[in-house]
Amino acid sequence: MTTGYVFHEHYLWHDTGTSAQMMPPDRFVEPGLHVEAPATKRRLNGLLHVSGLARHLVRIEPEPVTAEDLARVHTRRHIENIQELSKVGGIYAGPQAPIGRGSYEIALLSAGGTWMAMATVLSGRVDNAYALVRPPGHHAEPDSAMGYCLFGNAPVAIRRLQAEGLLGRVAIVDWDVHHGNGTESAFYDDPSVLAISIHQDNLYPIGRGAVADNGSGDGEGFNINIPLPPGSGTGAYEAAFDRVVLPALQAFRPDMIVVTSGFDGAGFDPLGRMMLNSECYRRLARRLAGAAAELCGGRLVMTHEGGYSEGYVPFCGHAVIETLAGVRTEVVDPLTDHIDEWGWQALQPHQDVMIARAEGLVDRLAARLSARAGR
Repeated sequence: MTTGYVFHEHYLWHDTGTSAQMMPPDRFVEPGLHVEAPATKRRLNGLLHVSGLARHLVRIEPEPVTAEDLARVHTRRHIENIQELSKVGGIYAGPQAPIGRGSYEIALLSAGGTWMAMATVLSGRVDNAYALVRPPGHHAEPDSAMGYCLFGNAPVAIRRLQAEGLLGRVAIVDWDVHHGNGTESAFYDDPSVLAISIHQDNLYPIGRGAVADNGSGDGEGFNINIPLPPGSGTGAYEAAFDRVVLPALQAFRPDMIVVTSGFDGAGFDPLGRMMLNSECYRRLARRLAGAAAELCGGRLVMTHEGGYSEGYVPFCGHAVIETLAGVRTEVVDPLTDHIDEWGWQALQPHQDVMIARAEGLVDRLAARLSARAGR
């Protein structure tokens, strides 16, 4: 396989300011690093080079999207607000969405990195791609920044390629531990995009990501949420993929699969309460690569979202990119066996109940597809 790789030094320059993880400093909160800091991305990029894996990747230089590209997903008011706030920096552009000086331009480059990864795959230059971009995007609503996200990287990229006539049906698989609310909002009534989010139930944003939220209008049935209970491990995630994600992809038969790739479902993440390790992410990536090979000529693009364990995110991302490239390096995750030994890693009955509820959505999707084909 030929795998593209997007990265830019400016992604590390997005300044989220000082904080105590996610709490802004005040009288009783000592300033420190914000949890959405550059370190996890810098370390992942560094590990790719130290391991030699980077030599097997095709470098894709990101280009910024335009305000017109953003406007296919976001309101003009939101775009102009981010642009103005970025001139000042050091403030919050929305709920839990810090913005620094120059963050508007970096956010254009972040969405542009996702767009370039997808465009390069569609061109046939590479088979698949990973975009290590920042700031992330899957929480950004059409009219608001949210959850460290300023603009929706994947939605903006998809809408541009669709407008250019280069892309038709797209399936998005969001495996970030938080619900992909911004992505859901962007495509909730659109049957050309199948949006699947597997996440910790009611973690963030509160009240979003329920199984019942299944799309509306023409998009009814094309939005699938799989909310897993806190403490879910490899057994629950793999069951959810085998019983919901993969059958939904097979029913939809997309032209491309896009993964909004957060590694905050890992066992050492400070913001999630799940129990995945790098080998589980490798197995999930292998499943998606297999589905892409069967359904859409191998066209698979992953764009980076969350993941806040400075030490552990690099091993998860490295395992996934190894899988995309079909290359195994000498890197050994020192913690994967330890996480495997944690109790309750196997699928538990209460987790099975939630997956079973989501399974019913696959039949509903198939029925909607059949009805549309019969028109």
